[in-house]
Amino acid sequence: MGSYPLDKTGVVNAIELEIHDENLQKPNIYNKYLPFYESIKQHGFKLFSEIKENLSRTIQLAEFEPGFSFWSDKLERFIYLYEYYFTKSDHLKLIHFYLSILSINDLNYSNVKICFDMLNQLMRYSPYFSSTATQEILDQFRPQLCLTDWFVINTFKMFDLFLPVKLPPALHDQGFKLWLNEFFDIWENVYNGTIWELYMISMFSSVAWNNIGYIDWEPWLSKIFTRILRGFSLPIGKMQISSYNFRYMMSYVAKWIVAMLNNKNSCFEYLKDLFIAIKSFYHPSNTGNFQNELVEFIVKLAEYFVDRVHLEHKVNSLWFISLHESSRLTEQNIIDFVNCIKEYAFISTFNKNHSNKAAEACQYLSMLRPELIVPTIVEKLFSSIDNMTEPHRFTSIMICLTRIARQIVRQTSTYSQGQTYVIPLLMAVLPGIDLNDFEKTSVTLDFYNAIFKIIICVDCSSAIQTRNDLTEIEKEVCLSTEKFQDFIIKFLNRIFQMIEILSTDVSDDIIEITEDNIEDNTIELKLISIISSIVQQCSSKIFQIIREKITDFLSCTFLSSKVRKLVTGLVQAIVKCNPDETIKYLLPKIYDSIEKMMNTLESSVLLTDHKGDIELNWYLILFSELVRARGDTLLIYKQMIMSIFHQCISIINKNAYEAIANAANHLLKSLSHIYPIDYRLTLENIDESFNNFLPIRAWGQHVDFDKLQVQYHIPNIDEIDFACEFVETFIYSELTLLNEKSLKISNDERLRSLTIIYYTSMGCLNMIPRIDSQNVQDLVSSVVSCDSKYPIYHNKSKFRENLRMRLVIDIGKLLDVLVDNHSDDVKSIKTALKIYSLSSIYYGISKNNIYKLSTDIQSNKKLFKNKLSDKRQNSRFLSIKRIVLQLKKFETNNSRTLTEIDKQIVLKLFNLSINRYSEVRQKAQFELFAILNHYHFSFQIIVDRIVELLNKPDETDHHQIKGCLYILLGNNLFFLPTKYSWTMMEKLWPSIALMNYAKKPSTQKLINDINKKIIRTFITDSFIQDINEISKHAAAALWHPLKRIETKIQNERNQVNIKSYNNLMETLNLLLKRDTLTWKQQKAIMSLLCLLLQKHIPISHSCIQTFVDFLIDDNMELRKCAEKGIAAFCRLQKPPRIYVEKSLEEILHNMDKSSSSSSAIDNNKSHSIDCNNNLRITIDSYRPPETQIEWEQTCFLDKSFYGYYTWPQMIKYSINKRTRYTQNTMPEDVTILYDRFIDKNFIIRFIQLIIFDEDNGEINFDKTRFAIFKGLFRNFGFVFIDNFIEQLYILIHEQIKEKQKGSHRVAAEIVAGMIRGSKYWTLEMLDELWKKLTPFLTEVFINLSIETRYYWFLCFKYSMENTDPRRMNRPIEFFRTLINNQTIVNTLNETSRWSLISSLRSFQWRIPSIWCSINEQAKVLLDHPSKSVRDYIVGVLSISFSFDITLFNGKLTYQPDVNQFIDDICERLREAIEIYDKKPLINISDQVVEMEFETCKALNFMEAVLQMLTSSFFWSRQPMKNSLIRIFPYLCEMESIGANNHNLKDSLPISRMKIGMSYLHEQFLEGLIQQLEQVCMNPKWHVRRAAIDFIQNMIFCNLFNARQYAKQLHTLVLKYLFDEQLEVRITASTTLSGFYQCGYIQVTDEDLQYFRIMSKTNYFTEIDGKKVTLMKNIVKRHGGNRCVLGLCAIVLSSPYDISIHVPDALMLLCEHLYDPHVIQQSTQKCLSEFRRTHYDSWHEHQENFTEDQLLILTDVFISHSYYA
Repeated sequence: MGSYPLDKTGVVNAIELEIHDENLQKPNIYNKYLPFYESIKQHGFKLFSEIKENLSRTIQLAEFEPGFSFWSDKLERFIYLYEYYFTKSDHLKLIHFYLSILSINDLNYSNVKICFDMLNQLMRYSPYFSSTATQEILDQFRPQLCLTDWFVINTFKMFDLFLPVKLPPALHDQGFKLWLNEFFDIWENVYNGTIWELYMISMFSSVAWNNIGYIDWEPWLSKIFTRILRGFSLPIGKMQISSYNFRYMMSYVAKWIVAMLNNKNSCFEYLKDLFIAIKSFYHPSNTGNFQNELVEFIVKLAEYFVDRVHLEHKVNSLWFISLHESSRLTEQNIIDFVNCIKEYAFISTFNKNHSNKAAEACQYLSMLRPELIVPTIVEKLFSSIDNMTEPHRFTSIMICLTRIARQIVRQTSTYSQGQTYVIPLLMAVLPGIDLNDFEKTSVTLDFYNAIFKIIICVDCSSAIQTRNDLTEIEKEVCLSTEKFQDFIIKFLNRIFQMIEILSTDVSDDIIEITEDNIEDNTIELKLISIISSIVQQCSSKIFQIIREKITDFLSCTFLSSKVRKLVTGLVQAIVKCNPDETIKYLLPKIYDSIEKMMNTLESSVLLTDHKGDIELNWYLILFSELVRARGDTLLIYKQMIMSIFHQCISIINKNAYEAIANAANHLLKSLSHIYPIDYRLTLENIDESFNNFLPIRAWGQHVDFDKLQVQYHIPNIDEIDFACEFVETFIYSELTLLNEKSLKISNDERLRSLTIIYYTSMGCLNMIPRIDSQNVQDLVSSVVSCDSKYPIYHNKSKFRENLRMRLVIDIGKLLDVLVDNHSDDVKSIKTALKIYSLSSIYYGISKNNIYKLSTDIQSNKKLFKNKLSDKRQNSRFLSIKRIVLQLKKFETNNSRTLTEIDKQIVLKLFNLSINRYSEVRQKAQFELFAILNHYHFSFQIIVDRIVELLNKPDETDHHQIKGCLYILLGNNLFFLPTKYSWTMMEKLWPSIALMNYAKKPSTQKLINDINKKIIRTFITDSFIQDINEISKHAAAALWHPLKRIETKIQNERNQVNIKSYNNLMETLNLLLKRDTLTWKQQKAIMSLLCLLLQKHIPISHSCIQTFVDFLIDDNMELRKCAEKGIAAFCRLQKPPRIYVEKSLEEILHNMDKSSSSSSAIDNNKSHSIDCNNNLRITIDSYRPPETQIEWEQTCFLDKSFYGYYTWPQMIKYSINKRTRYTQNTMPEDVTILYDRFIDKNFIIRFIQLIIFDEDNGEINFDKTRFAIFKGLFRNFGFVFIDNFIEQLYILIHEQIKEKQKGSHRVAAEIVAGMIRGSKYWTLEMLDELWKKLTPFLTEVFINLSIETRYYWFLCFKYSMENTDPRRMNRPIEFFRTLINNQTIVNTLNETSRWSLISSLRSFQWRIPSIWCSINEQAKVLLDHPSKSVRDYIVGVLSISFSFDITLFNGKLTYQPDVNQFIDDICERLREAIEIYDKKPLINISDQVVEMEFETCKALNFMEAVLQMLTSSFFWSRQPMKNSLIRIFPYLCEMESIGANNHNLKDSLPISRMKIGMSYLHEQFLEGLIQQLEQVCMNPKWHVRRAAIDFIQNMIFCNLFNARQYAKQLHTLVLKYLFDEQLEVRITASTTLSGFYQCGYIQVTDEDLQYFRIMSKTNYFTEIDGKKVTLMKNIVKRHGGNRCVLGLCAIVLSSPYDISIHVPDALMLLCEHLYDPHVIQQSTQKCLSEFRRTHYDSWHEHQENFTEDQLLILTDVFISHSYYA
């Protein structure tokens, strides 16, 4: 397939090319069915050739703006209309074209976005990867896997975006097999708070989905489902804590699960168990944010399962999805899946917040197995009707029924039973039309709307007699269709009753305010749709009934205006669907009635009476609906129609002339527009006998595209003549009236005339071509044309003149007259403005109409599309609607080049946009924005006028200024100040800047909004537009190479841009020097200047000087703007770095020379995180260089990921050397900064001013100033140091209290800049610097306060982050002195020390010896008396623990060992517990209260340990260690202490829960269970209770990993039902209930039998002949091995349903209501909780009990003992 043939001039030769659809990639299929398809083909072919030519020209001539963006937009619009209407060769050329442009250096953001957007359009993310791409991507990004660094999020994001997962099976070894096991191990081992695992879930789901059956997931299923359960982040336990602080994306999880389902693994069982575990969270009573994800999970599971079934049954499988034959789903798999999901979908249906999503899930499930879904939902509907005390149940089920409507009515090979429900459902839900409940009425109408769109209303009962091929179900359905007629009558009666009630509710006087009520409009639209659907596919007999019922109703009364829309909607429906019969019956009657009224003696009164006649208005409204009929049916009534218009068009009453105007619009659209005339389900004749066609078999069925047979109304000559005659008869007379008498007629008369003109124009402008006028010249400078030579075809009108031109002239004159003489007639002016705008841009349909139609199609598609069928197997009406949408898209695709006439319109609208009346301004601005958006570059013509007005504020009226400002502010689609054009910005921006002050608050707000929008939306456009050879060749290949002479204009255009930019900068800079400016104006100008700073063109010296001067301005806001500018200048002026690229072997070899240890590179450990290669780049092995050459040659790797996981083979890094400016080498622009900052007085002034700078009242560390100081010391080296050091000492010794905080803040910013800016200094300079800094920092440390220490923490954080610790060995040495300082006794200094030490986390894992040293120091201080000190120590310890990570490929053994640390403190913890138990915390002697020192110390230590454990779960990605299992008994042991201590009472449960909620591997689970068995033997009951309580949380968070321990834990929990302590027994019962509830343990008949036996233990015995109660027997009966509490556990394990064992358990419990108090209390509590959780749905739950059981329960729930 080649490109299109070209003639010698490069123009496509259409004659030589025969267009064949088979030669094209993928044309838009809907275009085939349009009535002018042949002209569309020719137009598309020519347009694409033009697009190719101009795209090629723009790049060969290096013009990105406006040419490239303009023609890329044209291509996007072309694809929108035609899709891939080009050959494969051209398709590839376009892809290469845009890819080549991305290779251009310094490509502007806007152009990058254009390229990516177009590549997205052209490729639709097709999976094009080479076989080696996976390895290449892994090599690129794998070295960036540093699991302790947040940057790893971006790495996994890159893997997710780019790793190929769609390679064919033969290439799997080069695809996912290279990384899947490795990444899964990372996911399993690093699990705590790792938000990057969301990307891993996405990767796993994608690889599973695209390789179904090729991956054995079985060994991983328990781990996967455990993590998925945790990923729901459900609230757990009494404290309702979630395992994660984020939730998994349900679409990824569901996709993964569905892809894993097959017959070779147990995934189905895991899925069932997962739902059992979370079942109670689905119940509507269990509210929370988590429910949204849970319901979404069901929806996505069902959706992806449908997708998979569809994928497996596709005739032509997708080439990029691998599906193993052995993994195909069986029919039983589908049934099992539906049965697994449906219960939870049904439960969610009744959740008020998520009923729509639940209904969607039911819809997907019904596609799979309607027989399992439809009957249940229908049954629920009937039961909800019987129980109307819960209206929400009815509305929820109706929503669900609507979603499954197609599955109900459609016959399939496996299910047709649903058709039997249709008539009963239609009858049953009629009471849902209830005026007292809008929601119920709405969902009922939605259901009717859905059903009648896809069924045919025909009585098919006679088919039983005429056909012998009917099934029993079909016979039943045919018989039921006899009731269609009854239903229609009842339905209409119900509607009429509702209308009559509404009509009498409110008087006409009040209706005017509420007629646009949203609820009424909603009902109206739904009614129109329902009646339309019924009428267009019902039998003639039923239509006659409908027509008669409606017409009889119309003749009975003249309805209130509140319900007229409802009634006219009914008329509209029957007119549209059966125009012949309806018009024939109604129009003559309406005509006679109007004729009779207008021929009376009072007719003249009717014309002039402003109040109007209600009866006449009603007839005119009906008339306006009748003329919606198909154009050809109206021709025979032409005389009647024209007569009505002649008689009534002059009526002055507003309701009357609006009805006439609407009638004119409807009539002209009916006569002149192209539209389908038939949307029926089938084209078969449904009134004939049923021998050849049975309507019920067409219910819900699709129609193939080749059988659509779309029938269009295409206007014939008579219709066009009628339309032209109508327009010329009425619109010209109105225009003449306005021209001749506009000043004489009343405002009402004028508005009437304009309304007639407006609606008539709306109806006829589609017939009228664009005004023939010359294009506006030099609107924009471009090397290509900015308009298409091939505009879309429009009808040629038969009018005597171009009506558009007449409207422009006449309405334009009228606007002038009105503005000058009747400016108070705002309504007329606004209507005239709409007409004026229409004449330029309206061609029969608006974008808003297209949006509404598109939205309607999407909603219908979502409702009726069966995803198991092919892509375009839709119902016929839906396919035709989509074709109509395509037709409308073409109708809006008209010319967008501005002509002189359009320019005239724009200028007039602009003048009105600055009118003194705000309403006129607003409407004119609305129309102006519409036109400016429509015509490319049309904004250029108003710029000069805006500038003129803004530059003369004293001579300009305030309303003109305000109008200009509103125009500048624009709307969501138009914003003038940032439109591309440096010439335009050169004119406009200075004027905007000078406007930044206004006396009126509203005007000032406008100015502020404009400035904010500029800052938010401005993107620096290219000044120098350049290309490279790659893009040039690709552009030439797209069309053909240009001659050399054509390429010489590039430099001229670039120079124009540069000149405009420089002029703009200079102008803004000069404005700043005006003495008359306010500080707000100055701030605005400086903000604009900051936006304009860039690196391609040198910034003027005067501009730099201005920013420097403002650094010492008294105004803080201006200083802040200046600081942003100076920071930018420092960045722009920084000397370039020198980069080298070396192999890993060479780098490590050089490191060995300079390090204290060395070893050979082991390639086999290239993925190991524990090898000497890693140690080489830590501070531990670093030996500081002694010479400058060594320093420069040292390879510093600033990013922390280097060496952590694996090494890249080649590393590019900057050498440790950088040029700095000296007085002899610095250019003039650099000298400006040097001269000011070398001035000591300037520095003093600057520093003293910024001390008081605040952000929203807070004195915060300022990163912009930090950037300034960093830039100064980086660019100029040591030259400023002495001046700043002197000031630093002054700052930290500031005596004035109010200045101390700000002084330390400024000092911290300066020091941070020094440290960071000295990064590339020489050794000598660094030594000199730290000689000065070290004593200073030591003094800072001594003088720190609570208010100032955070500034110094940030100082070190920002100065050291993202730097190699070896490069920062000097600040690290300072920290060593802090760590090793043993002399500190002051609590404040100790707190400050640990606060500063915490900033070392910037170095992460690369300072292991420092972290080890910190741990040793911190270990001793865990019992420090100051809580503040302990808090900081705990924080630092937790950070150090986070680097102790073990992976499948090793661990960093030289990092602090968490296990060793915790084991070391375990003995101290034991001793602390013993001390606390032995010695009281408070001693009271001789009325003196003393705190026991040893006990306080022990308590402090315990608190610190608990806080450390909790904090480590925040910081560490892998917090669970074996040592935590060993310390766990002590966490339980402290429970008895916590009972009496507030701090421990809160922190102890949290610390234990953190362990239990952690992801536990088998070794951890086994160890914890062993510890639990030991702890449960503890003599202290608090300890035993804590352990039993812990078990439930641990199991739920590790449900599937812990399955093998179920029997062991079951035995343990049952043992403690027999505990002597009541609290332990109750906790054991709760835990057992939790086991049952989450499915960890199943209730069996054997269990229930044992509970029955043991619960009957006799607690009486005879002693000395007396009946005595034995406490041990009460305990045995209450708790024990099988007991009352066991029965409670069974009952409470089913909080929202009734499991099979609950009824018997309840009966047994009822027998214990009169037992001793402890048993009675537990029984009553259980029964009370059961009643509470089952009350709402008791009408369903009671079906699970026998009559005898219900009698017992009833007696119990109302007995005195229950309430006792």
